[in-house]
Amino acid sequence: MELNQIRSEFPILKNKTYLNSCSLGALSQRSMTRLREFQDIWNSHGASAWYSTWTNVIEELRSRVSFFLGAETRELALLPSTSTALSVIAECLDYKKRNKVVCTELDFPTLAFQWAVKPDIELVVLPTTDGVKIDPQQFADAVDDKTALIATSHIFYTTSYIQDIETLSDIAHQSGAFLLVDGYQAPGQIPVDLAKSSVDFYTTGSLKWLCGGPGLSYLYVRHELIETMYPRITSWFAARDQFDFQLDNFEPHQDSRRFEMGTPALPTIYTALGGQECIDEIGIEKIHERNTWLREHLIAQLLAKGLDLTVPENPSDRSAIVMIQSTQPDKIVEELAQKDIIVDSRPGHVRASPHFYNSIDDIDHFINCWPR
Repeated sequence: MELNQIRSEFPILKNKTYLNSCSLGALSQRSMTRLREFQDIWNSHGASAWYSTWTNVIEELRSRVSFFLGAETRELALLPSTSTALSVIAECLDYKKRNKVVCTELDFPTLAFQWAVKPDIELVVLPTTDGVKIDPQQFADAVDDKTALIATSHIFYTTSYIQDIETLSDIAHQSGAFLLVDGYQAPGQIPVDLAKSSVDFYTTGSLKWLCGGPGLSYLYVRHELIETMYPRITSWFAARDQFDFQLDNFEPHQDSRRFEMGTPALPTIYTALGGQECIDEIGIEKIHERNTWLREHLIAQLLAKGLDLTVPENPSDRSAIVMIQSTQPDKIVEELAQKDIIVDSRPGHVRASPHFYNSIDDIDHFINCWPR
C-alpha cells in the first residue's frame, strides 16, 4: 500500500498530527465499517445473532490474532483488559512454597499492583540504575527457589526499552519459576513470535499499536500449562458446556477459553478485527521497518533541537516510543494540542510515538511547533 492510501484509512490524520499510538491507536475506516456491521446485525437479528454470527466472529478474531502472535488458537484467551488477564493468572498459582514475585520499577503499575495487594506475596521491585532499563543480571540475582514468577514488560512504556524476553525466560525457568510478560506495547510495532519463545504467559491487546480500540485484551498461555491451571475467578464463558446452564458441576474448557471472563465486548471485537486487518495487510516486518525509520528521524531532529531524551543508547533496543525530557510536560502537550498535534505526557516527559501511518511531514511539523 502507498502511504497516501494507508493514511486515508485513518480519518484522524486529515486534521491532526497524531503521534500518540502508544496510548491509543488511530481508528481506521476498516474498524468503523466493522462496527456498522455489528450494529446492523444487532438490529436485524437481536440476541439470535449469538448463534448465527457473533460466536463465529469472536473465533475469527481469536484465529487471526493467534496467527499474528505465532501462537496456537487454543493458547489465546480474550479478556476485557490486561488487569483482568493478570488477575486470572495470579489466581491460578499456588504460592505456598513459592511466594516471591519479581517486577521492576519501569513496569506499568498494574503489573506490580496485582501482587502488592496480596499480603502473602513477597513483591520484589527491581530498581533501574540508568533510568532506561533493567540489567538481566538483576533478575538473575533476585530469582531463587522461592520465586513463583517474573512479571515484567516486553517494552517499558516510559523508556522505549525492548527487553530480551528469551533471556528472562531462561532466568525464570532455571529456578523453576514462570515468566509472565506484559506485552501491551509490543505487538503491532515490533515482530512477536510466541511459538519460538519460552514465555509462559503473555498479555497484549487491541488498544494501542493494533488500532482496535479499548475493551479487549489477549492472554497467551503456553499450551503445556493450560490444563494444569485452574482459575479461582471465572465465568460462564470459561465453562466447557456453557449453554447447559448447570450449576452443580463446573468443568473448564480444555484450552485457553478456561481463562475467559463473561460476555465479551462485541463492539471492540469488531473494531479489533478491522485494525488487525490493516496490520496484517501491510505486514509487521514492514511496519517495524517503517516505525524504526520514523523513530530515528524523530530522535535525530529532537537532538538537533537541543532537547534531552530518555531513550536506550543502542538503537536496536529502542521501540517507537520517544521520551522527551521536560519540566512542564502537561503544558507542552496542551500547547501542541492547540496546534492539532496530539502527543502525551508522563512524569518529567513528553511522549511521542509514531506509527506506520505517520509521515516525515508529521515528524517535522511536530518539531517545528515545539514550544520555545
